[in-house]
Amino acid sequence: MPDILIADDHPLFRDALRRAVLGALPQARVHGADSVHALLGLIEQFPDAELLLLDLHMPGARGYSALAHIRGQYPGLPTIVVSGHEEALVAKRALAHGASAYLPKSTSAEQIVTAIRAVLDGDVWHPQGLLGEPTDLKPDEAAAAAQIATLTPQQFRVMSMIAEGLLNKQIAFELNVSEATVKAHMTAIMRKLGVNNRTQVALIASQLAVDQESLPVPPSEPA
Repeated sequence: MPDILIADDHPLFRDALRRAVLGALPQARVHGADSVHALLGLIEQFPDAELLLLDLHMPGARGYSALAHIRGQYPGLPTIVVSGHEEALVAKRALAHGASAYLPKSTSAEQIVTAIRAVLDGDVWHPQGLLGEPTDLKPDEAAAAAQIATLTPQQFRVMSMIAEGLLNKQIAFELNVSEATVKAHMTAIMRKLGVNNRTQVALIASQLAVDQESLPVPPSEPA
């Protein structure tokens, strides 16, 4: 039986996606996550999952950061982006970041089933009339995505929390690790991202925001 992963922090919509998945694959085992932290745990638990349906906005991710990370670390996992955004540019950027399909949350259940089947057949799918000509990522956004793709899952968790403004002791508590471990992750993150401090880490993450707004500037704290 195929394992299908759904990551969305809204229980009702997660349930709607689950029903659509079962409409396309009645024998599927569907596993849900309400945050990126939980999703990364699911991917580690089900490494042979055949499909991921990923919301752009939920705890642990803002914009395309989780998509960029997952496509870099798990390139064999086809990913359908699900979003409340109806703008063509948002869809184009999602596909440019490696998504196999883009589904606005207004998409009908029948179309979601069609999209799931198309992606499992190896196709790229999007609602008719939404896209038009493809677009290239801006250089800064493409570079940020490539750097974030090199992070390990735990490093990505730490980076996301830094971008949200958490201090090392708060991150250590959330991840149930020591502050020394967080600092070690910080050192590795900064090396991979080519930056020197927490503020620059947050700015790299902000390059992948849907609205291109900067993330909260984290408090000044030694790495």
